[in-house]
Amino acid sequence: MSNVILRVIAYIAVSLFATTSVACLASDLSVTLQNQAEAPARDARKMKSVVYTNEKYGFRFSLPASWKGYSISVSEWQGGDGRSYLAGEPMPPPEEGPLLSIGHPLSTESDPHQDIPIMIFTKAQWRLVQANKLIVSAAPIGPSELGRNAEYVFAVPPRFNYALLTGWEEVGEIIQHHPLQPF
Repeated sequence: MSNVILRVIAYIAVSLFATTSVACLASDLSVTLQNQAEAPARDARKMKSVVYTNEKYGFRFSLPASWKGYSISVSEWQGGDGRSYLAGEPMPPPEEGPLLSIGHPLSTESDPHQDIPIMIFTKAQWRLVQANKLIVSAAPIGPSELGRNAEYVFAVPPRFNYALLTGWEEVGEIIQHHPLQPF
């Protein structure tokens, strides 16, 4: 009697294992086929994108096709050590660096769209930012890194999209897809 029970248990175990294995293989095949089907879609999106290349600082930035005709403006970020200074006390010169903004082509003075600001730091400046020894914003958090190359670190300022301008959600989505490729 116990041999029969053991055989039944063994049969059930083998059946469950076989069924589970087939289901897993089918699932893996389905995922593989789905990924293969999505690959051309991803490639098509890349082909339809617009790419801003900055040779001076060494990076590329991919934008959706709807950004064709974007504009670039260059300004400067400034920062200090965050200390308060008394009158008559010497104040060290501020740290500075480039701030590039990629502007949406539909942005106008009457209907401003969210731009994509890119702060450019030397590696030494970035170490100071990370150590909270260089404050570049009134926000209680620092900039978010987008990427880096051998010379520079690229970041977006904190709260850059808090004005909720037209397209701020799109810019957030663009940033989430890691559009900056350093070289």
